[in-house]
Amino acid sequence: MSQFSIDDILEFVEENDVKFIRLAFCDLYGTQKNISIMPQELRHAFEEGVNFDSFLILGYEESDGQDLFLKPDPDTLHVLPWRPQSGRVIRFYCNVVLSDGTPFKYDYRNFLKNTLEKCNELGFSTRMGLKSEFYLFKTDENGNRTNEPFDEGGYFDVAPNDKGENIRREICLTLEEMGINPQSSHHERGPGQNEIDFMAGDVLTTADNLVTYKNVVENIAARNGVWASFDPKPIENAPGNGLHIKMANYRGDVNLQNEDKEFSESFMAGILNRMRDITLFLNCRRDSYSRFGMSEAPKYITWSAQNNSRLLRVPEINGKRNNFILRSPDSCINPYLASAMVIQAGIAGVSNKEKLPPALEVNSRYLTEDRSAYLEMLPLSIEEAIECAEQSSFINESDFADIAARYIETIKARV
Repeated sequence: MSQFSIDDILEFVEENDVKFIRLAFCDLYGTQKNISIMPQELRHAFEEGVNFDSFLILGYEESDGQDLFLKPDPDTLHVLPWRPQSGRVIRFYCNVVLSDGTPFKYDYRNFLKNTLEKCNELGFSTRMGLKSEFYLFKTDENGNRTNEPFDEGGYFDVAPNDKGENIRREICLTLEEMGINPQSSHHERGPGQNEIDFMAGDVLTTADNLVTYKNVVENIAARNGVWASFDPKPIENAPGNGLHIKMANYRGDVNLQNEDKEFSESFMAGILNRMRDITLFLNCRRDSYSRFGMSEAPKYITWSAQNNSRLLRVPEINGKRNNFILRSPDSCINPYLASAMVIQAGIAGVSNKEKLPPALEVNSRYLTEDRSAYLEMLPLSIEEAIECAEQSSFINESDFADIAARYIETIKARV
């Protein structure tokens, strides 16, 4: 149930001099799309939705001839701080519905909501935090993009080697103003590469926040005369951009990582055992696969308590596990679809009472060929990932087979 009523929202709009309302959603690649409406149209948008040309949006183009509508989620209201304070602009994330108000079956945000409801029916909830990397590149005198990194800094560098610290600061303050809580930020290993980490929250809000975060980074970068890239491998011989997903399951306020080890390990085993099946949904670009196995990015389907190069890391602090970290995705995901697929894999592991294999604590750079030959690997090309997804019994026998098949076919048509 929404915490804000339509009347609450309309009152906010009137009292805060809001002149434009953006109705936002994502295409298949997680790229934000939106339409702006005027305040007098907002009640109609809540009640009836706003029609859009779905055939022009990747992932929505085949709607079987049915009109699609955007219905704003009232709990996702954000004021856009970089827009004028006089004549403010606010934004809602939207659910995609048919003309009779029923959900469009290929709406990824609704798929995630259904997945979270399944968790609720099984008696647990999931919280998710993110670590996201991006590069900053210079623009030329005409404002056009170049391939020259904004600086030559390295991991944890400070000014003057790190030229991005003021931009990161502005990004973090803007996000904070929008109610999104960054945890830390720093220069990463690559030239011009940066990372911002986020506090954990409920999964739907965190997925919404990733879309907001990318939009904020791109806008603040542009305001500072540079441009931001979330591409998985924007510089051939430099580290790629990863998106680390930090997750924990709860019953009420009880973190199950320690309190129900059997449940937690079965959930993680479910993810590991289906990684080849779901990698396409976490890494949907051709250059996603050139990142694997390079600069601590994972390559083998293994887990560890302390080793940073493992696919699944389960850090222990004072003997306690508070979360696990999935390290293979990148920021070009559709966050709703990707989050749902990871959770669905975890649920399957719990349902089958699956067991984690032994941890692998050896750093990847010290793995001998004899030892690594026995380890299962992530798909190393998008073609291999497509084949794994197409042949997956986990996907093909699921109640989300249709939405997965549509996604697979759309990716195949573009690679």
